[in-house]
Amino acid sequence: MSPITVLVVDDNIVVRAGLLALLETSDDIRIAGEAGNGVQAVERARQLRPDIVLLDVRMPVRDGVSVVEELAELAKVVMLTHTEDPEVVRTALRRGASGYLVHGHFTLEELGHALREVARGTGSPLSPVAATALVTSLRSASTAPGPADPAALGLTGREAEVLGAAARGLSNAETARELFLSEKTVKNHINRIFRKLGVGTRAAAIARWNGHALPDPKPSSGPT
Repeated sequence: MSPITVLVVDDNIVVRAGLLALLETSDDIRIAGEAGNGVQAVERARQLRPDIVLLDVRMPVRDGVSVVEELAELAKVVMLTHTEDPEVVRTALRRGASGYLVHGHFTLEELGHALREVARGTGSPLSPVAATALVTSLRSASTAPGPADPAALGLTGREAEVLGAAARGLSNAETARELFLSEKTVKNHINRIFRKLGVGTRAAAIARWNGHALPDPKPSSGPT
């Protein structure tokens, strides 16, 4: 079998060098390249076409979670990070990551096995904290209000994430932090959502999201 080619992405030079040294000890894994931020990761993935991208979360220029979707179109992506935030785990997996591993929670042998499973398409490795976050997310999804299919409302996946966050009571700033977007981008998404749903208020948009066809309140034409 051909060796599994891996692109290692981490802004910490020491961590990156350690990973490279570890992976190079495996006969069936070959280092395709390395990168120090999300922008470099996308560029290198397009150039090198690795089988797997090992991707950190917290990085300058563009963080790991914000580039998962782009990278997942080019290779299998496994998050390899110190970040244990459950929302980050859920967001990364939603956006296309094939696995989520946390430093300190796996051995070299387990890392090699995880990469082989991902390359073969037979597994989605998760560190314990990631597995817990995923289970919690699935349990919440079974009771949380929301349309069975956001596409039925004409919303894109990202617009559904934004409106879902609004329905949970998050402000634009909080939504921006959770989804790794700028606050301006969130506002633009909200405006597009209003146009698509034919509403003019946040409350009416959330009502539509929760499956209620409530009339959108019209501005008063004068004092009552």
